[in-house]
Amino acid sequence: MQFAGSLIVIVLGLALVAATAVAVLPSTNRWIRVADFPRAQIAVLLVVTMAATFWLLPLGLLTGAFLALQAAALGWQLWRIWPYTPLHSRQVLKSEACRDGARFTLMVANVLMSNRKSEALLARVREIDPDLVLLVETDAWWDRALAPLLDRYPHAIRHPQDNTYGMHLFSRLPLEAPRLRHLLTDEIPSIKTGVRLRSGQSIVLYGVHPRPPPRADTAQRDAELVLVGREVRRGDEPAVVAGDLNDVAWSKTTTLFQQVSGLLDPRVGRGFFPTFHARWRLLRWPLDHVFFAPVFRLAGLRVLPGIGSDHFPLLVALCHCPSAADDHAEIEAEQADLARMREVIAEGREAAHEA
Repeated sequence: MQFAGSLIVIVLGLALVAATAVAVLPSTNRWIRVADFPRAQIAVLLVVTMAATFWLLPLGLLTGAFLALQAAALGWQLWRIWPYTPLHSRQVLKSEACRDGARFTLMVANVLMSNRKSEALLARVREIDPDLVLLVETDAWWDRALAPLLDRYPHAIRHPQDNTYGMHLFSRLPLEAPRLRHLLTDEIPSIKTGVRLRSGQSIVLYGVHPRPPPRADTAQRDAELVLVGREVRRGDEPAVVAGDLNDVAWSKTTTLFQQVSGLLDPRVGRGFFPTFHARWRLLRWPLDHVFFAPVFRLAGLRVLPGIGSDHFPLLVALCHCPSAADDHAEIEAEQADLARMREVIAEGREAAHEA
């Protein structure tokens, strides 16, 4: 019995160490990049296997080496995720008060194309009453089911698709020069639109939903995110990037996106706010995101109750406050970041061409 337990601990511990090491590799292979996602779960399991190692294995040189490997893996996992805990300083300051017309709310939700519980989503929208609603994985069925929202939201971009990459944006705030774009491939759309706040200030909203691993290698996903980041960097108006990024907050690609774009992540210093998987309590991580320019302060951020999808909706409330840019630490892209940006874009375009 003890032999079986010891064998399980050794196999599981080595597997966790291997998963940690694999995620360090600079690869876009789907089976490698998926190891970026469950860092918190791997960290918890490493604590368990380390305790079991002390309990079940005889102390000696090999056991010490095994413990050292697990400790190193645990330290690396904690280093990657600790910025997204309350132990880290907050990247975005909270808005204590917001001038009239400068505050707006945005709800982001992956509806799950096969989900037919549209009333749950509609009820959530009626309850929360956000100013903007960005929905992804919308097909023709969802386009019809979402029609009642047009009474509440006079401005809309509707692009249903049957390949899980449909996208809808509903807004009660005026949209300016709305565009539906295909940055890398005709199969995957994204949204770029101006939004005029009640104060009269114009901002730019990007809605994105790139292809996820393990369905595909991540070169196209990474390139789409970085392309948007580069465009934000070159733009003049305050930007908000939102959607199901199919990437976690602590990945190298998301970090590069922030370095290139200069946008802030409200999760830093606050928590994970996991939105996926809604049905698996022990396997959840943050896939749905809202990043925004330093001229915004955070008025609210929360994960909403389920809508029948495998994702929870995410709600963010922002306050446009130009003076906030002086209070937030500036994220600057170094030359190495810009060089990596060009590499990622080139790799993504090559992958899209080959596909």
